[in-house]
Amino acid sequence: MISTWYGEIQPDLFQQLSQVRVLICDVDGVFSDGRIYMGNHGEELKAFHTRDGLGVKALRSAGIEVGVITGRSSNIVETRMQALGVPFIFQGQDDKHGAFNSILEQLQLTPQQAAYIGDDNPDLPLIQLAGCGVAVFDAHPAVQMAADYITRNKGGFGAVREIADLILLAQGKIHQVMESST
Repeated sequence: MISTWYGEIQPDLFQQLSQVRVLICDVDGVFSDGRIYMGNHGEELKAFHTRDGLGVKALRSAGIEVGVITGRSSNIVETRMQALGVPFIFQGQDDKHGAFNSILEQLQLTPQQAAYIGDDNPDLPLIQLAGCGVAVFDAHPAVQMAADYITRNKGGFGAVREIADLILLAQGKIHQVMESST
């Protein structure tokens, strides 16, 4: 077992994380807690955790790309991901395979070089396809069963930061990354 800030992890998981060159994330239930706040005039609100933002920036500064694939479309997501410098933003994706493959093709990577983090059934195929499939702590049980790793943090409460830290730790880059949160 390998000791981390997030507890003990298996050496084979550590090896998987050392190969990751892109982290691809669902949004609702991963970057947010999955709840969607609707106002009387149709406005939509979501909350994002600054720790997750720091995790994204840390990965990118270490040369590991980040992308998001979500089934919903929202200006909020576009704005937040652009602020974090996320280059791959796919919204309104009922079938996430095409977007996943597009990201890998653009980066000239294989599925084994990708980590994917999700929380519900639409994420299952990509969790199973990625070299490292990750479920957030409060993911649907079927997603947790398929994942290589289940975060200790809930979606919207630092789960993205957790997997980012573990990727950086496995690649020996955790201490070279210093960014301010956004």
